[in-house]
Amino acid sequence: MKIYLVGGAVRDQLLELPVHERDWVVVGATSAQMLAQGFRPIDADFPVFLHPESRDEYALARTEEKTGPGYKGFRIASGPEVTLEQDLLRRDLTINALAMDAAGNLIDVCGGREDLENGLLRHITPAFAEDPVRLLRIARFAAKLGQWGFRVAHGTHGLMKQMAVSPDLANLKAERVWREMSRAMAETQPWRFFEVLHRSGVLLHLMPTVDHTLGIPGSHKSDQEAESLAALKRAVTLTGDPSVRLSVSLYDSADSVDDIDEWLGSMRAGRDESQLLNDLLGLRNGFPSPQDFRGLLELVGRLKPQQQPQRFQRFMLAAKALWPDALVQREDGLMLASEVLLSKPPASFYQQDLQGKALGQALQTWREEQLHERLNAGVIVNADESGS
Repeated sequence: MKIYLVGGAVRDQLLELPVHERDWVVVGATSAQMLAQGFRPIDADFPVFLHPESRDEYALARTEEKTGPGYKGFRIASGPEVTLEQDLLRRDLTINALAMDAAGNLIDVCGGREDLENGLLRHITPAFAEDPVRLLRIARFAAKLGQWGFRVAHGTHGLMKQMAVSPDLANLKAERVWREMSRAMAETQPWRFFEVLHRSGVLLHLMPTVDHTLGIPGSHKSDQEAESLAALKRAVTLTGDPSVRLSVSLYDSADSVDDIDEWLGSMRAGRDESQLLNDLLGLRNGFPSPQDFRGLLELVGRLKPQQQPQRFQRFMLAAKALWPDALVQREDGLMLASEVLLSKPPASFYQQDLQGKALGQALQTWREEQLHERLNAGVIVNADESGS
């Protein structure tokens, strides 16, 4: 039995990036031997086990043969006779087909080290086309490694264009697309996820409404693509929150659909992103003016800063990315409106013995006056000092 560190952990180690997960391949062993050593199986369809102490994943070396549509349409063969080289050759990209033995020696049967040095995302064999999930993965790797100049190899781009019109693309589940897209939003250059899928024609078939906002793909980035992705690039400078980044990237598309809830449901959108997109779409008719104190208070009130503070924070970040010029004039007003809504009137206010509608009107007037005073004074009060 021999054990090798494989895949992303080796790739990131060579790139001098933080290694968050370690995957291992076991050569020359059986499932029975793994179980006897205390490993726990985690997938009935794949010979993958959890280490009893580290909880790292250990997989028996295996080969895969395409037998049907979809992610699980493969015949898996594993056993002591499967070599490390065979296991590496079944992988998606050369930079993910690297292995390291216990002594730290690199095993590279696909030219992955050279592609790392040249910044290329290159498929290993034509079998890449057998699994449409790999289209999403290569786009995510472009988002992860784009800051170092990584790009899709010419031949791989051509293969992706062929896969874009393959019937097998329809077997990609919406949940998987959303999950990979969300993961890409946490990377350093998330806009490259959309660029890669758009330019290869994949996005047109997966998310046509989103593809439409990027324009017609060509050999060079179109003005429309650059404009559409500009807000996402601004969001990256403001926050690492994937929900904010994803909502910003989808806003133009969401603004063009008739039934936003149906559209979000078809993509299996997450709850946070769905809520944020609906909040942003509430501004289709524009922001209240900087001096419209009632409008500012009503807008912030709909976001429920007291009950859902993160919702308000995400809205502010997304709005700043989408409409930077408008936010310059209104950011203080919106922040102060949030503080005013979290504040309580003084005891003298309640001594007026107002009730019902009169109380509500008086409270609204007090809040507008407070917002006016604080804006003029330029004072932003922390929530924990507001008396709430």
